[in-house]
Parts: sequence; structure tokens; C-alpha cells
Amino acid sequence: MNRRILAILVAVVLALAGGLLVFSYAKNADARAIAEAQPTKVFLAEKLIASGTTLKDAERTGLIVETNVAAKAVPVGALPKVDETNNTLLALTDIQPGEILIATRFGTTPVGAKAIEVPSGMLAVSVELSDPARVGKFVTPGSHIAIYSSYKIKMLGEDERSKQINDNDVKGTSLLLGDVLVIGMGETALSAPKRSEGDEEGSSRTPSFLVTVAVEPDDAPRLIHAINEYELYAALRGSDVKLDTKAQVNDLTIFGSVAP
Repeated sequence: MNRRILAILVAVVLALAGGLLVFSYAKNADARAIAEAQPTKVFLAEKLIASGTTLKDAERTGLIVETNVAAKAVPVGALPKVDETNNTLLALTDIQPGEILIATRFGTTPVGAKAIEVPSGMLAVSVELSDPARVGKFVTPGSHIAIYSSYKIKMLGEDERSKQINDNDVKGTSLLLGDVLVIGMGETALSAPKRSEGDEEGSSRTPSFLVTVAVEPDDAPRLIHAINEYELYAALRGSDVKLDTKAQVNDLTIFGSVAP
């Protein structure tokens, strides 16, 4: 009889203990769920924040907004506040609209100080290209491109053939640089696109953008001359592509005709 009562008491105690454990787990789970759902303040990029923009200027010009998101949606390192202790920090890279501001995206690097990494022994040159000519948005820093130049062919001499070529405004396109490293991309269209020869006043032009590339010192004069005198077009290199450094075509050879 005593054994039966003891067994019953043990069963009751175990049941109570199990119930308490379940209750405690459920309570903690509810607490965690409530904590994860609690609204937490974050700062969001309302518009593009260009590299070098201070937090103070970004806030003043409405580039950032304060909003609340569920605690579980807050990324690690989210910027907790913008005040006098950090508003002089600069955006180290462009911050796209919709991004939650992360503290590590801001620092003390002065504007323009080593904004791009120029490989040792090379020069950085910026090229103005239209959106199609820069392969849209598919070219990014680190990409390798080939640069082609288009130009009017000018023949020297007084012979009849030279005169015909010059009078008929024959144009050609050649490979200028076969493998160029992109180290910077301008994301904002230039307000005054470069006008090519023959453009009429007020004619519509495709917006142009700056693409900054690293070139060997010997190639820099060629590229700069081409920027000033010719029309440039870029091609994104694929893996293992091989280019003929003498590749060229003109109005007379594009369909297999005789070269001038």
C-alpha cells in the first residue's frame, strides 16, 4: 500500500515538474518572439549617398531617414544613432537607396584621399562613355575591358585615291587597348554630355558616365589623345578571350571590300 502511494506521489511530482518545464519554455519562447518583433530604430538611405558624404550632410539634405523595423531584421552593426559624436564621418563607398546604414560603411578618410586604388606603377585615367559604350551597368570596378576608337580616316597626299577617301568622309574603328582594368565607375550621368562632331545644337544625346581605368604609363598618352580626338567604345572581356592588336575596320572593309 505504501509503495502504491509513493508511486502515485512520484508520478504527481514528475507531472508537475514537466508542466513547469513546458510552461517555462513557452514563456521564454513568447518572450523571445516578442523581443524579435519589437520595433528597433535604424537609419535608411532614402537616396544615393555618394562616397565622401558626411552623415551630417546626408541627414541635412534628406538622404537618410529614421525608421523602425523588427529587431530580428536589424543587421549586425547597424548604425544606432546620428549625432555630434559621429556626424562628421564620411561614407567610404556609395550607399544605394534602401540600404540600412551600417557603422563600418563610414570612416574618417578625407574626401578624395585615395578614393580609388591605383595599381602600383600605373596611371588612373577617366574616360567619358555613354551607357551603351560602357556596357551598361555590367562593368564594375575590377572588370577588364577592351577599348575601341572610331575616327575619320585622313589620307596624306594629292593623288586621286587620297582625295576620294578624304572627300567621302570614310570612318574607321580600331582596337586601342586590349586589356584595361576598371578601378572606378561614375553612377551619376554627367549634366553636359560630350558632343561629337556633327551634332546639331539642341540634339538629343545619350547621357554619358565616367569610367576610370588603370593604364600603363606608355598607354596613357594614346588613351588621352583618343579621348580628346576620337569616339570611344568599351567591350567587357570574357575569360580566355584573345584579341588581335591590329584589328580594325572601316566603311570600305566592313563588308569585305578593299582597304583604303
